[in-house]
Amino acid sequence: MTHKPKRTGKKLPEILQETQATFAEQCPIIVLFQDEARFGRINDVRRCWAPKPMRPICQAMLTHEYTYAYAAVDVATGKMDSLILPQVNTSCMQLFLDEVAGRHTQQSIIMIMDGAGWHSSSTLKVPANMRLLSLPPYAPELNPVEHVWDEIREKYFLNRVFDSIGALEDHLEAALRAFENDPERLRSIVSWPG
Repeated sequence: MTHKPKRTGKKLPEILQETQATFAEQCPIIVLFQDEARFGRINDVRRCWAPKPMRPICQAMLTHEYTYAYAAVDVATGKMDSLILPQVNTSCMQLFLDEVAGRHTQQSIIMIMDGAGWHSSSTLKVPANMRLLSLPPYAPELNPVEHVWDEIREKYFLNRVFDSIGALEDHLEAALRAFENDPERLRSIVSWPG
């Protein structure tokens, strides 16, 4: 069953309640926010600390090679599912949805995401234990996963140069694993005061 979300004037609690009623099985429901981010070998050189009178040396890299991180976060518990994939398109999105659905077979998933074209493609097959909801257009600030990307870029990628795309992916994998293994830290980044 493909459940194509449409934006209405309703508030999120009402939309979640209606979506919850569409699940056939009565499994525990989790709400995940999903997003993708591009990481590449073009680095962002910024200020950094060094003792006086030394000047820090930061290399610059302008190689146009990219990889993409997909993540879904439960803001209530701080649990995250992530994958590193070579592109952002419908087939990669399908891989990610299938992976998340497979990790949560005993739960029903409501996944909230932005309106990217590959999120609403007609060829996307939404797993049976999942429903997709869209955020309002032009409102990336409503997606808490954006804070995860900011934190990863600031703490793990600032003033870094990678010899290859493989080295970048290894570093990104370590960063994502650190977040997946520390739900309390992740929850402090993505949850809103209640």
